[in-house]
Amino acid sequence: MTEQEQKYSYFQTEPIPAHILERMEECRKKGMTVPDEKLIKRPSQIEGIREASRINTLVLDAVAGEIREGMSTQEIDDIVAAVTEQYGAVCAPLHFEGYPKHVCTSVNDEVCHGIPARRRKLKNGDIVNVDCTTIKNGYYGDASRMFLIGEVSEARRKLVEETKKCLEIGLEAAKPWNTVGDIGAAISKYAHSKGYSVVRELGGHGVGVEFHEDPFVAHIAKAHTGMVLVPGMVITIEPMINAGRAGVSIDPYNGWTIYTNDGRDSAQWEHTLLITETGIEILSY
Repeated sequence: MTEQEQKYSYFQTEPIPAHILERMEECRKKGMTVPDEKLIKRPSQIEGIREASRINTLVLDAVAGEIREGMSTQEIDDIVAAVTEQYGAVCAPLHFEGYPKHVCTSVNDEVCHGIPARRRKLKNGDIVNVDCTTIKNGYYGDASRMFLIGEVSEARRKLVEETKKCLEIGLEAAKPWNTVGDIGAAISKYAHSKGYSVVRELGGHGVGVEFHEDPFVAHIAKAHTGMVLVPGMVITIEPMINAGRAGVSIDPYNGWTIYTNDGRDSAQWEHTLLITETGIEILSY
């Protein structure tokens, strides 16, 4: 049996509970979008995702303990690679669709997918997002954090803090039997009230058995729309909040790094979470 077949073999031995299936059918009859049953993680799968997520959090903890002014973003990549290997895991970004590094490091006006480099030194006043995804025994955990380097301006500090608040508000909206749209509606309402804009082109996603799964979790959306959040689903919420306008563009040279079009700062925080019958369980942060 291949690793992929093994990850899905639990469907036969660990069926979705009948009361969950009945509630899903009720939602379907109301015209709501319900997830495919393969997106409802079984207990054995959840344990695998939980372990990958635990290691992912430890890797980010290691970065938090070392990150400093004068460090190159490549040194961050080196830490992520070494600590991930220490736990017998694999860095998911490496070679994913040609991505050349173990982690993404996005500084100031880089929205996401910044590529670590020896020549890119962290300077006093920078803000940097470190986005880490770990594979352990074929399962995935995913999270990112913002770091303030040295003496950061009040505007940058506020952007980072308010972006974290956007994540927290999104987590509050991710209640079982709510919809994906409820998450985006809550996040965008708060971000706009603070004078920020929300990146539309990128968002959160299902995760756990694959790097990126359905549903796409938009951070700007209409409430009560999109896929129903059914207990057993594992998703990321990862709002990308811009100090200026929402427009972004991709680096034409490396084909990966996303920048704000107006050159103003962007921030992002990301958690992996499990939808439970009573709320959520944060798996990686």
